[in-house]
Amino acid sequence: MEDIVFEAVIIEWRGPAPFLFAAVPDAHIGAIRYAAMTASYGWGAVPVVVRIGATEFATSLFPRDGGYLLPIKVAVRKSERIGLGDRIAVHMRVGRPDAR
Repeated sequence: MEDIVFEAVIIEWRGPAPFLFAAVPDAHIGAIRYAAMTASYGWGAVPVVVRIGATEFATSLFPRDGGYLLPIKVAVRKSERIGLGDRIAVHMRVGRPDAR
């Protein structure tokens, strides 16, 4: 699967603790669902490798309201100096870091 590239605004979603996320645009949901058939953990989370700015990190997409939310880790927010309400460019691929 090719990298998925998109821009998104960082949003907050409150669960057990506050987290910041980027919503994956609807245009990419089908490709992610297809790739997730072999990559997903089985409970809906989809492993991804993401690059925001110069920072690359591994995480998992969270299923939410028929789409996916990309968690933006604290370390990434600090290194890229981004936060709630900022527009970011995301380069992402479905899979684990060692699965290229």
